[in-house]
Amino acid sequence: MVSPTRRDRAVRALLARHPLTDHEPIAALLDLQGVRDAAAELRAAFDEVTAPEQPVLHTFAVKAGSLVPVLRLLDGFGIGCEVASPGELALARAAGLAPDRIVLDSPAKTPTELADALALGIALNVDNPQELARLDALTAGRPPAGPVGVRVNPQVGGGAIDAMSTATATSKFGVALGDPGARAWVLRAFADRPWLTRLHCHVGSQGMPLERMAAGVLATWELAEEINAAAGRRQVDTLDIGGGLPVNFSSDAHTPSFHDYARLLRRTVPGLFDGGYGLVTEFGRALLAKSGFILARVEYTKSAGGRPIAVTHAGAQVAVRTVFVPESWPLRVAAYRADGSPKTDGPPVRQDVAGPCCFAGDLVARDRPLPELEPGDLVALLDTGAYYFSNAFGYNALPRPGVYGYSADGDGPAVLTTLRRPQTMAELVAEYGGDC
Repeated sequence: MVSPTRRDRAVRALLARHPLTDHEPIAALLDLQGVRDAAAELRAAFDEVTAPEQPVLHTFAVKAGSLVPVLRLLDGFGIGCEVASPGELALARAAGLAPDRIVLDSPAKTPTELADALALGIALNVDNPQELARLDALTAGRPPAGPVGVRVNPQVGGGAIDAMSTATATSKFGVALGDPGARAWVLRAFADRPWLTRLHCHVGSQGMPLERMAAGVLATWELAEEINAAAGRRQVDTLDIGGGLPVNFSSDAHTPSFHDYARLLRRTVPGLFDGGYGLVTEFGRALLAKSGFILARVEYTKSAGGRPIAVTHAGAQVAVRTVFVPESWPLRVAAYRADGSPKTDGPPVRQDVAGPCCFAGDLVARDRPLPELEPGDLVALLDTGAYYFSNAFGYNALPRPGVYGYSADGDGPAVLTTLRRPQTMAELVAEYGGDC
């Protein structure tokens, strides 16, 4: 469970070292102990269900936290990288990841990306028949140096958030197994290429029931068994089961847990854990979300139509999903005084918490009961350790905030380390073509 006490100490430490000024009225913080605990829980959950000596590579979906120091930190905790673009691959390499700890997934790999992956010897998962044909041309009959798999879509259905559901009948990802001729094509592809040794699936993310995720893994395992039976040997030796564990955004509790999912997989797909297959996982949000929060200054308070509004510096530029799809991505908000002490006194007042962007819908909380906010107070957007720090929205050319890791062991003050410096105006101008 995330510790609110550690969070409070981190707020005080940040204000002592980097006060929220006019030039930097917003900052992001990541609990390094929380990240370490999540990585340890993931490893322990699968250690509990896998066979002795069964190979398991846990990777982190880089899109969920594309910061080089974070990738380096996770690598130190035994978590590799799953990348989905040349940029993400460059970040993983900058973090010092060994090639055998990187997996490349993407629905739009260019010939250059494929050639680079082959040269590096990293694992890659082919998305479709045309991509496999490109790979044939690049390898010219020579087995690739790194492992190659095929991504399949078991078409087991969607979850509560359609945009996060990757195993629907019409998902853009992978080979749709239920489509006419698709399963037969996969079987032929493996029969013709003994160097295809992996199958990959990823059923979905936030809003996806665990049972549906497990059903997708079962369908993938059954296909691997069919391929191996046809080959008369264990051609498919590794199953990449993706990630996508949902996160609870309503409290500090970590639910569902990695243990919940691993035990469900053991009940649903017992053959997954008999030691016959190596495993790869690709969790992202579940490893970081609960350990992070964004702290922003309240600039003004006002009222419109009888509704109090607190105008802050955290809006769509850092919380794009929450602003545009609030019903799917609600965030908890904690209030602090200007000195960093929690603001908990007084009756709660229903109010909107608005961001700085110039459109009416830039709200991170609507009609939310909170201590009455005043100019100079601080708001913390909780559970934002994944995606919110690194998936910035460029609206109004607002600079990206600094990101600081914190350690708050024992009773002393939290210790901060910089994970990303605040973007300067010169850097922002250059990004928008100022050097052209």
